[in-house]
Amino acid sequence: MGKYSCREEASGEKSSIYVYVKDPENPFRRNIMFDFVVGEGETTTLPCLATDPRMTDLHLQKCDGQPLPNTLRYSSSIETGITLEDVRKDFEGCYVCVGTLEGNTVKSGLYQLNVRLVPDAPPVITLGQPQRVLLIQGEVLSLSCNTSNVNSDITIRWKAPQGVQPSVQQFSNILTKPISHLRNATLNLGSVTKQDAGSYNCEARNERGTSTKTVWVEIYDKGFIILRSVNNSTKRVRAGESLSLRVVMDAYPKPHTFSWSYSGVKLTNTTDHVITSRSHGNSYTSELKLVRLKVLESGVYIFSCSNRDTTVHQSFEVHVISKPQIVSHDGPIDGQVRCVAEGYPTPQIKWYYCDQPHSRCSNSLNATQEEEDVVTVTMTNPPFGKGTVESRLNITKNSYATLECVASANGEIVYTLFSISENTVPHELFTPLLIGFVAAAVILILILIVLSYKYMQKPKYQIQWKVIEGIHGNSYVYIDPTQLPYDHQWEFPRDKLRFGKILGSGAFGKVVEATAYGMSKADTVMTVAVKMLKPSAHATEKEALMSELKVLSYLGNHINIVNLLGACTIGGPTLVITEYCCFGDLLNFLRRRRESFYFTTLGEDSYYRNVMLQPEPNESRHEYMTMKPSILGLLSSENRRSLNKGDSYRDSDAVSEIMQEDGMTLDTEDLLSFSYQVAKGMDFLASKNCIHRDLAARNILLTQGRVAKICDFGLARDITTDSNYVVKGNARLPVKWMSPESIFECVYTFESDVWSYGILLWEIFSLGSSPYPGMPVDSNFYKMIKEGYRMESPEFAPSEMYEIMHSCWDADPFKRPSFGKIVEKIEQQISDSTKHIYLNFSSRLPAAPGSHEESGSHVQRLNSFGSHITATQPLLSSNDVFLEGTSPRHPPV
Repeated sequence: MGKYSCREEASGEKSSIYVYVKDPENPFRRNIMFDFVVGEGETTTLPCLATDPRMTDLHLQKCDGQPLPNTLRYSSSIETGITLEDVRKDFEGCYVCVGTLEGNTVKSGLYQLNVRLVPDAPPVITLGQPQRVLLIQGEVLSLSCNTSNVNSDITIRWKAPQGVQPSVQQFSNILTKPISHLRNATLNLGSVTKQDAGSYNCEARNERGTSTKTVWVEIYDKGFIILRSVNNSTKRVRAGESLSLRVVMDAYPKPHTFSWSYSGVKLTNTTDHVITSRSHGNSYTSELKLVRLKVLESGVYIFSCSNRDTTVHQSFEVHVISKPQIVSHDGPIDGQVRCVAEGYPTPQIKWYYCDQPHSRCSNSLNATQEEEDVVTVTMTNPPFGKGTVESRLNITKNSYATLECVASANGEIVYTLFSISENTVPHELFTPLLIGFVAAAVILILILIVLSYKYMQKPKYQIQWKVIEGIHGNSYVYIDPTQLPYDHQWEFPRDKLRFGKILGSGAFGKVVEATAYGMSKADTVMTVAVKMLKPSAHATEKEALMSELKVLSYLGNHINIVNLLGACTIGGPTLVITEYCCFGDLLNFLRRRRESFYFTTLGEDSYYRNVMLQPEPNESRHEYMTMKPSILGLLSSENRRSLNKGDSYRDSDAVSEIMQEDGMTLDTEDLLSFSYQVAKGMDFLASKNCIHRDLAARNILLTQGRVAKICDFGLARDITTDSNYVVKGNARLPVKWMSPESIFECVYTFESDVWSYGILLWEIFSLGSSPYPGMPVDSNFYKMIKEGYRMESPEFAPSEMYEIMHSCWDADPFKRPSFGKIVEKIEQQISDSTKHIYLNFSSRLPAAPGSHEESGSHVQRLNSFGSHITATQPLLSSNDVFLEGTSPRHPPV
């Protein structure tokens, strides 16, 4: 069966007929080949030919019944079969022809269609080395090139220069996703000679064409370094400007040494000079950038480069231009004036005079340049650095009113003036006496300057806490604490204090433990802390201590600050009486507990856990530290109430309970509690417009119940011996706790306190480690802070607490959370039992103003603080006691 044609040669006419051979068993002609390989984009025909002309509705289906690809287009004929046009890769698969014969559906045999990808363009060659290869005679030459193709019809080869017989290895690989046939050709030639130099061509061929890439091979007798010409090796730059010295060279083998030196000293990377190097193939560049050049950095800079065969040098002369300066001038002495100037280039000196007093003779129309009787000597004229010139003028005219010495260099001018009343020669005896008196006066002045300088350099006692009066944009106006009022009802009799051990001592004063008799009631005995100055204190230190007293009285009471209890300002040195905190500072407390710390995850109830972990009386204490039953169980409620109210309490019982609490272990809930309490205290200070400026674990004290209290050690710490305080300018500052704006701009705000609080959190959750461990405070530290470096999370910090830390360290101060927001965040993490304990302790704060009617002036002051503030003192509210959960204007009774 098939199509038969008849053609008449003479006329060219033809006729055809299609002959069907009906086969009831096979509606389609049986085929020998059922697998078809077609190039992508080509047209192919599936030969499903009908044996019966009555077949209709001939169409194509997938063997598995899936729908045909969306882009598949075909035409069908029972005489020719089904023709697919523009075959795509996704057409690949198994197909069957389907038709209708006498109402029945009939199918052909299965046809497997395989689509072969065809490249769009000639192959792309990738070289495994630069297109210029340098070698020394005797070395090995190895060249490789790679290409790929969408099908296997790809070849690659190397063509070497005539007469060169290299060995060539070829490798093949196939990637499946996407399909890619990889080809590699590697040319190897051992122990090259100069005859092997020339062009080596890598040639790749596919169905679309041929591509070629050339590698030039150069063979040398030995290695070399060739410096490219330098346009100008003498550089002149103004002081304070930066300069780059650059050297470009070709070299083989690769140089193993690049170095820059100045005055025989090898330079390394610093902030003042930065060395960078880069290479491309056999081309190398080295650059030395001199940052903000100083006059003393003038001189010869030498670049050196070496490889195994040679060494080269390139020198640069750098001259730093400095403005002329008149370094000394004197006269008239014995009828002569003298002027000395220096600078680079060496200045020229000219003299001008005018008849009337004048600010600038050289600018006056009647000025005259003096050229006679002038002796000018160049004192120094070094090849680099400043030159010095001296000029002397003999005064020969009586009509001078003003003389001007003008030094000029490189377009810059400086001058100095001499006032001349008359041309006189001093008496022979007068001159030695005058010289003696002047010398004695100079020596005396120098001694006074040295003594004044040492006094000014001596650290001054200053209160760290600052109270803000108003905010104008980004500027804060601080209240002068000396202007704050002091209420004498705070006075406490000196004879009712009994002093004990020294708790802390500094350069200006000390803090002493004391027993106060009758502090709140006539029969009470209370342990207090008393601040006092040393006998050698100056008036400024006395004023500073009084200022601290006034600020504390202004702030009022809060559970999380060290509260003022009284003062002695009459009849002797000033004494400031504050609460006594038995466990010392938080920093050393954390370090003492580091070995017995019990890490817990958020959500565990530390109260019940610690009760369960209490050791039995007969258990050994050498195996594990005692766990505490939570801060709720530190003191009995009656004992705590007695202690907080100042009632009589047996010392032995108090010491016993304090020692018991001090021996209890530390857990994560405690760390959260400390963080929460400090945030509450700082929120209170912020509500009083008070900035702390030195918030750190060393400035947090702990008392019974592990209550944290914010303080200002001030005179009780010698910052000259404390490594946490770094010399910056004329001050010693806690740099590692300071915000960037405080370090670089001397700006202290509520937001800078928030930054310091973030550092404090890091101290707490690292159990007293020093912040930025292993990093000294140097120029690199300041650079890292400016560039946004932040510490990683400490070992025992929950992720939620580290998020708070990180937000406190935002570079933008206004994006840092307020202390109120921080309190809210931590409240979500601490347990209900800790909140309950905190509120219990808060409720036991000393009584609010006006809540009791006691006898005695001091008792009345304790119970009516803030009740006598007048309207002329707007910053002092009518009620200065603030308790948790209450309004500052409506404290609880």
